[in-house]
Amino acid sequence: MPAILLALIVLAAVAFGIAWFLRANPSTLARLLRPILVVLGAIGVGGLLIFGLRFLPGLLPELMGLAGVVIAALIARAARHRPSGGFSSPGTGQRTEVRTAFLQAWIDHATGDVGGTVLSGRFAGRTLDSLSDSDLLGLHAECASDPDSLKVLESYLDRRLGGDWRNARRPPPSGPRGDMSRDEALAVLGLAEGATIDEVRAAHRRLIQRMHPDVGGSADLAARINRAKDVLLGG
Repeated sequence: MPAILLALIVLAAVAFGIAWFLRANPSTLARLLRPILVVLGAIGVGGLLIFGLRFLPGLLPELMGLAGVVIAALIARAARHRPSGGFSSPGTGQRTEVRTAFLQAWIDHATGDVGGTVLSGRFAGRTLDSLSDSDLLGLHAECASDPDSLKVLESYLDRRLGGDWRNARRPPPSGPRGDMSRDEALAVLGLAEGATIDEVRAAHRRLIQRMHPDVGGSADLAARINRAKDVLLGG
């Protein structure tokens, strides 16, 4: 009976080690702990085999069969929970990463911060934080052909600029700026029909603070924002 109990303890230790191995945080534990766990697992399995061959020849097939079932179940469980793409599955307080055609990006799940590096196009090699607002809108246009890149970049833009950038990036009208209609002006400022004078001024002030060339914005976008205010206020 003590021999059987010892064998079961060894098997439980091996199973626990494998479970810990499969749940290890790849970014911090893989390089350090996985080789150790592999060695310990090999020692445990070897010890179990030697112990079984010497003392438990009758129980060895049952024990090995049980070990195979446990190991197969752990591996299957890990495979089911392995992410198939996009952002990797995070743990508490982790940063996860995603690679797309245009971006190598990360997200901090504790703070919601998003960042990354441009992989291709005009801004290849630069970080998102180093790009001006107008550069980011240009990158947005370049990413239009890749939905994954577009989704990641829009998450970054929402975090950095808020939702106002979606209105400010509307293309200019085909005619001169003086031909901007009231509907177009409302769309540029993100307002609805019936907006008050104070609402127009507040929307203009909010957008121009983000898109003015002095803070890295686009001169064209700033001009459209100013023109929209003039149209709505009769300037």
